[in-house]
Amino acid sequence: MTAPATIPARGGDPPNPPGPPAGGPAVAAAPLLAALETVRDPELDEPITSLGFVTSCTVSAEGDAEIRLRLPTYFCAPNFAFLMVADAYDAVCAVPGVRRAEVVLEDHFASDVINGGVAAQAGFVHAFDGEAVSELHDLRAGFLRKAVMAGTDQVCRPLLAPGADPAGLLELTLGDVPPSAPLERLRQRRADLGLPAGDDAPLVIDPVTGARVSPDALPLHLRRARVTRISIESNGSICRGMLRHRYDSSGLGEEEQQ
Repeated sequence: MTAPATIPARGGDPPNPPGPPAGGPAVAAAPLLAALETVRDPELDEPITSLGFVTSCTVSAEGDAEIRLRLPTYFCAPNFAFLMVADAYDAVCAVPGVRRAEVVLEDHFASDVINGGVAAQAGFVHAFDGEAVSELHDLRAGFLRKAVMAGTDQVCRPLLAPGADPAGLLELTLGDVPPSAPLERLRQRRADLGLPAGDDAPLVIDPVTGARVSPDALPLHLRRARVTRISIESNGSICRGMLRHRYDSSGLGEEEQQ
């Protein structure tokens, strides 16, 4: 059997590269990690790689991939965990050359249920039979709306000079805003929800309806956006701290994303 291609955790020595299999070139592990960078913690709106959640990432020459994930605590919410494991499975399966994928969540009270449910592609309700009453589409949409609110604060705050009237934001479209990583992120989250995300779309919108925010509602809307951003960033810091306390190692991709 040909040795698997492996991405080691930071601090370890890289393995010897595998020789090419008789049937063709080996599948590289690096594209798998790149695919995992697209998987986000739904609550924190950050990639599982930058958060340190990816423990290992290997793939055999035949295209059998194995991903191992970890979370900050043993009792992290199982619905959040299920989303990340399922999204990781879908992302890895979409990589060219992967014929089979196994995503294993470790050290979690519901690991067996989550891992088995994702492997069987059974869905959250069937995986947690008798406990879950609905799939996680609404949960995902709710977190995306929070990401839109947080992104609104990230994009709008630099546009407001001290003492400036925030009402001027209502005249702006996404195309009026200078390009930036936060703006691109805001566009993506809005597009994920089916909200207007083109250059002609209003900068400040209701994350539920997609309608332009009215002048009367703008002050409260901007305060909510700021509180949401601060909450998400604070939770991210807490999760990183708990993960460092729980595990004395960095996850794959964690260093590169910071």
